[in-house]
Amino acid sequence: MSAPVLDMKGIQKRFGAVHALTDVDFSVHGGEVVGLVGDNGAGKSTLIKAISGAQPADEGTITFEGQEVTINRPAVSAGLGIATVYQDLALCDNLDVVGNLFLGQEPLNSGVALDEVAMERRAVELLQEMQVRTLRSVRTLVSSLSGGQRQSVAIARSLLGNPKLVLLDEPTAALGVAQTQQVLDLILRLKERNLAVVVISHNLADVFAVCDRIVVLFLGRAVASFDAKTATREEVVGAITGLSLPAQDGALT
Repeated sequence: MSAPVLDMKGIQKRFGAVHALTDVDFSVHGGEVVGLVGDNGAGKSTLIKAISGAQPADEGTITFEGQEVTINRPAVSAGLGIATVYQDLALCDNLDVVGNLFLGQEPLNSGVALDEVAMERRAVELLQEMQVRTLRSVRTLVSSLSGGQRQSVAIARSLLGNPKLVLLDEPTAALGVAQTQQVLDLILRLKERNLAVVVISHNLADVFAVCDRIVVLFLGRAVASFDAKTATREEVVGAITGLSLPAQDGALT
């Protein structure tokens, strides 16, 4: 297997007396979907924020595309090619799909006015590439979209910068069955584009549906890594609860 897009070793993060992450090793390859699971307080969001630069790690090494890097703020993470879609999606209800896709990175026409034609054309192309077929118009206000459609817009927006790694925080939370399937299909299309994808989720059915590997965090430690094709739900739940941890044999890669 080729070298991972992201490789983290010995990651530590403390909040005062609380040791949120302890010696965490974590990696993800291009064209691979890794599920990051664990109970509340296990350290999942803290690890994602260390990758995104929102809460930099206190110790440990991070290698991205073979180069050791220091991710100390979100701009550095984005510059490397890491896109993060948080659970709240950070969409503006008063803007249409085009406005949300290009918010903060709008192309200008003659250096002055927004190039609305170029933005609309690129929005249509991007959604077609991702096979998002549930949106009737890219000029629809986000406030009128369903949960699945909003998640699709947020994921599509993350692709505008041509990222190498996409982090998805609870992408199917509070979605219905049909909307969940739309998002899961979208995750698989990210994999088809050879992107590295990390999915945080409490829904193990969704994790098994799209992930190649499942990494379990327990009390701030990476305690298990499973092949999603051969692992059972019982094994993963056992690791999540700490009742049945597999023997450790080195880094979780």
